[in-house]
Amino acid sequence: MFNLKAEFYLKIIFLFSFIALISAFFIEYILGHQPCNLCLIERIPYGLSIMIIMAIFLISKNQKFLVMLLILTFIFSFAISFYHFGIEQGFFQESSVCGVKSSTGIVTKEDLLKQLSEKTISCKDVTFRIFGLSLTSINIVISLLFIITLLKIFKKYEKNK
Repeated sequence: MFNLKAEFYLKIIFLFSFIALISAFFIEYILGHQPCNLCLIERIPYGLSIMIIMAIFLISKNQKFLVMLLILTFIFSFAISFYHFGIEQGFFQESSVCGVKSSTGIVTKEDLLKQLSEKTISCKDVTFRIFGLSLTSINIVISLLFIITLLKIFKKYEKNK
């Protein structure tokens, strides 16, 4: 099992991931800021991290593997956020991910017309900022901090083995 310091950091990451998801839903549904497709994708690592950390505390086996999975989850989060930030700043062009709506099967002519009439949110438009920073830029910093913290936890796990 991990030492108390590692458990504390995992609990902080769990709590922060939970708060990040609640905040994203609050900003979207209460404040009315519509997210782009990349913003929606950036939520996935936080949901995954909640499930992985719960598994770490509930399952006493494979903790090393689960911590590595958590590290990979936040590397993915960092990569997506960095790419999104590059689009916001004009370093990268918007990809097809930014304009694609989710499809659940056969698309009719009416569905296509409805999708064309809806306003799509561009990945380069920042609709919400905190202290002048986009949520994407904040996510880059948080993901990087989590990666560094989790790597330290992983190294301690290796030493304790």
